[in-house]
Amino acid sequence: MTPAVKPSQVISGASAWLALDVLWQGGGTVVKRGLPHDQLSPAWQILLLGDGSPTRHLQLLTRERTEVDVIDMSAIGMAPDDAPQIIDAVPGPRLRRQVWLRTSSGQRLAYATSWWEASHVDEYLQNRSLPIWASLTRIRAELYRDIRGIHYGHSQPLEVAFGERGPFWGRHYLFWHNGKPLTLIYEVFSPYLTRYLGPTRAEVLPPEH
Repeated sequence: MTPAVKPSQVISGASAWLALDVLWQGGGTVVKRGLPHDQLSPAWQILLLGDGSPTRHLQLLTRERTEVDVIDMSAIGMAPDDAPQIIDAVPGPRLRRQVWLRTSSGQRLAYATSWWEASHVDEYLQNRSLPIWASLTRIRAELYRDIRGIHYGHSQPLEVAFGERGPFWGRHYLFWHNGKPLTLIYEVFSPYLTRYLGPTRAEVLPPEH
């Protein structure tokens, strides 16, 4: 296995976010019913399709604090930014934030891109170096994680950054606060997590929905 990239290193072209080159993806129907276990294991489904905090899950799995390396904060105005179509639910003009989620010892576990209403981002991310879950917990924000899609695909930059071969599993979801969409988040998880969750069992893919 190729050693993981050090947290201080930033991928080239960080201004363009890292969407997967999708082999398969599923929408609301798949999210609601889940996948057969011979296609995605129960443990991985809990991580990808559950509505709990991934930051908290990663801390419980690794027994290390989950830390954030911010690699991009870009004002994108009203541009669709090649984001999932549900970005239209997030008021504009928007700000895009890209981060690595890693252990305190430096192991990258996930990549995340989020899109925020630019005028409100400082209200919710008062300390931009904290994971979103930690930031929103500090201000006691009541949230609903609305998972809208699951993705399976390749990314050469993520292979380099994670030090792991793809394909990778990811998802996207909306955070709702006070009945309104707060942010859209797109996450991709490193296969390094098979050390804790076991194999993904993703060799056979279901039809797209």
